Formats: sequence, structure tokens, C-alpha cells
Amino acid sequence: MRYYAGLDVSLAETSVCVVDEEGKILREAKVASEPEALATWLGALGLSLTRVGLETGALAGWLCEEMTELGVPNVVCMDARHARAAMVAMTHKTDRNDARGLAQMLRTGWFRQVHVKARRTMELRTLLTSRKTLVLKIGDVENQIRGSLCLFGIKLGTAKRRTFSERVRELTADLPRVAAILDVLLQAHAAMLFSLDRLNRMVLEIAREHAVCRRLMTVPGVGAVVGLTFIAAIEDPARFAKSRSVGAILGLVPRKHQSGEIDRNGRITKTGDTEARAALFEAAHVMLHRVKKWSGLKVWATKVAQRQGNKRATVALARKMAVVMHRMWVDGTTFRFSATEPSAAAAA
Repeated sequence: MRYYAGLDVSLAETSVCVVDEEGKILREAKVASEPEALATWLGALGLSLTRVGLETGALAGWLCEEMTELGVPNVVCMDARHARAAMVAMTHKTDRNDARGLAQMLRTGWFRQVHVKARRTMELRTLLTSRKTLVLKIGDVENQIRGSLCLFGIKLGTAKRRTFSERVRELTADLPRVAAILDVLLQAHAAMLFSLDRLNRMVLEIAREHAVCRRLMTVPGVGAVVGLTFIAAIEDPARFAKSRSVGAILGLVPRKHQSGEIDRNGRITKTGDTEARAALFEAAHVMLHRVKKWSGLKVWATKVAQRQGNKRATVALARKMAVVMHRMWVDGTTFRFSATEPSAAAAA
């Protein structure tokens, strides 16, 4: 007899449902969302569990790793989007019913398993997301200050980030109350710039020591941040039998709708790693519009831009770059500039 356990995880408690191979519910409970508590409860059942599954979420990776180390067999992480679609017909959504649905999905095999990243990869991802958060918050503070100055007819104009505070203080010298208010924001701005410098140094140190990242940085438009973001998203290139699968995993391929006589392609799916997709889009934009040296990729993207516009060409180039970067990772090669500049008419 085979047995399956579905876990619906929340921050405080986890609803657990255990079923047999015929779908009969054997045990249900609410257990603390701690790996030790879950492993102890499942072990006390005295059953040889075929699969233990939980949805992707904030605690999913940590619980999967810790429960596996504690001896819980066959722990799998299930795609939350796929699970939601499978259980959309339920009229009453509760944690208990969700756990039941997950257990039945494990029993039937109708679920999509998600790769659980290693702790080192999650540390790298934390560094990159923390850096991005600071960049966005610094921009928010600067925009707030610019907007406040406009209320008094002061137009800040273009100001470099490192001289931003000096320029604001100079323009508000005749407005002491405004200067006192904005000085608080400027102090926060300076503190965030200092913290951003520390994170940037960490990123550069990791990129300098990471052989794969240095190899990926030979691609035009790809720097340390883009390279490390791509590495954190893929983690293990052997997970993909074909390099062209990477574009689909990162949500850079068109949606497909085919039914009867209807057959059309839509916008890109935007599934998978959002950070990697955004980083590749930015890198593609740099290659297409800022990099002067021509390559086969840039020539191809330029032709696409002439036919379908810059935005579609940038998205298409981002997908191509993902495929090329994965192949470079697998083969241990660097980027090759194999193309020459096209004709002036084509490049215009």
C-alpha cells in the first residue's frame, strides 16, 4: 500500500492530510510549521510514505531541505500555480481542503515538481534582491525630494547620484525650514548609498571568483549583476536537456492558444524567475542599443526590430541570450563575435 501526505503551509501552522493509494483519508492534523514538528508527526504515523508534498512559498525551500535531512522520505515541492489551477473547482477554500487537494494530486501524480535551490544559491539570491531593493528605495527618495522642491519652484534638473545631496542643500539654502525637512531624507539617502556600495562590493567579489560568471560576462550587455542573477535562477545547467528550454522556463516565449480553428500566439508567458527575466531584458536592451561592436545576436535582433519594432526585438533577444548563456555554461566557452556590421541601410 502506498501513502501520500499533502502539506498546506502557513507561517504558524501547517495543515497535513495523509491518504492511501485509493484516495481514502487516513489522518489529518494541524502541526507547527517547523521541520522538526512535521518530521516527528509524520514519523509517528508508522507509514512508509511514497511522497510528501507542499506548495512553493516563502518557507517551502527551507522546509523541504530540513525535512529531508531529518529523514522524511521523498519530499517534493509542487508548483503553486499548477496546484491552484487543479483545485479551482473547490467551492470552499480552507487550509484543510487545500491539504486534501495536495494529497490527492500527489496520489494521482498530476502535479509539477519545482526544483528546490541550495542554500548557497539562496544566499546569492538574497544579496541580489537586497541590492535591487536599495536601488529602488534610493530612487524613491530622490523622486520624493525632486517633487517636494517643485512645490517651491525649484527645478533640480540632472544631478549625479553622488552629488545629489550637495545640489539639494545648495538650492534650499534660502529656505531653512524646507532644508531642515529634506535634510532628514538626505541623511537616509546617504546611508542607503553607503549600504549599496557595500552590497556592490560583495557582488563584484563573488563575480570575480566565479568562473561561470566571468565567462557569461563576455556576452555584450551582461555584467556581474546580470550574470549572477542568471546563475541564481538556473543554478544547475544539467536540469535542462536542451538550452532552448531555458527561454520557456524564464517566461520569455509567447503564450499559445489553440482550439478547433483558433490558433494564435499571445504575449510572453512571464512565468518563472521574474528577476532573471528582467535582468535579461535589460541586458538585451544594452546589447541592441548601446553596444557598438556587432555580433550575430545583434545583427539578428536588428533585423527583428526593423520588422516588428524595438520592444519585441528586445524580448526576442533576451530569450536568445538566455539560450546562448546556458550553452556557454554547459560547453565552457566564451562569447564569440562572429558577425560583422550589416549594411548601413540595415543598421539604420
